[in-house]
Amino acid sequence: MMIFVLLISAYLLGSIPSGLLIGKVFFNKDIRNFGSGNLGATNSFRVLGKKAGIAVTILDIAKGAIAVLLPVFLGTDVIDPIYLGILAVIGHVFPIFAGFRGGKAVATSCGVILAYNPYLFLLIIVVFVLCLKLTKYVSLSSMAAAVSGFLYSLVSFIWFSGGWQLLALLAVLSVFILIRHRTNIIRIREKTEPKVTWI
Repeated sequence: MMIFVLLISAYLLGSIPSGLLIGKVFFNKDIRNFGSGNLGATNSFRVLGKKAGIAVTILDIAKGAIAVLLPVFLGTDVIDPIYLGILAVIGHVFPIFAGFRGGKAVATSCGVILAYNPYLFLLIIVVFVLCLKLTKYVSLSSMAAAVSGFLYSLVSFIWFSGGWQLLALLAVLSVFILIRHRTNIIRIREKTEPKVTWI
């Protein structure tokens, strides 16, 4: 019973549509009708502005982190937190509270990694910022960060006897992120992908 409660709670946490809520409450806008039509942080920055984008990013990261820490909060070890993190990401991508039209899994995935392995989180952030500085593409930077996280976990698993759970987590999250960015990949190849100007 406890496992079921944790799994449902993780999915519902991930389903909280931060971008939609902030857009409607503070700006009277449904961000799904603007920009890329996505509920994630990048479109929130684009449609609602810097402050709102930062708020959405923090809230989306928090969703993933809290989901992973649910067993700690409830004092139980009946399930590996990795599964809860994956459910939170699924909730973010397919939110029941927003017609199953969600974000691209980046910020919530970062929250999952932050709670599960803070050192890996720092590596991913560094890769993201450096790639964004060089390319100005948020989408490409997100994908590069995801792939770097997977490669880190793969090297750790093969050469340093790292846990298979972390490798499985990064594999799933990377696949989610790459699939959700497939249209961005096409636009990058066609040189029509928007670039950021604030970094």
